[in-house]
Amino acid sequence: MTKADLIGKIAEKAGLAKADAEKVTNALVESMTEALKTGDSITLQGFGTFKVKDRAARKARNPRTGEAVDVPASKSVSFSPANTLRRF
Repeated sequence: MTKADLIGKIAEKAGLAKADAEKVTNALVESMTEALKTGDSITLQGFGTFKVKDRAARKARNPRTGEAVDVPASKSVSFSPANTLRRF
């Protein structure tokens, strides 16, 4: 499903114009992005939880040359589905 498909579904189910549904969708994505950037987790009951996880620095190998490469520490977003979603 693309963002345009999602906007269409939201407009249909909520009885909104597509322009209004697009504003709602964009506001939701922006709000979630800002929350995750500050390190907050986002829990949507019946859907799941988005969390920011720290990834430790590590050593990896370049597959072409076999040379060791240092991979710096980073952050990534993970998603844990709720039990109701997991049952599908």
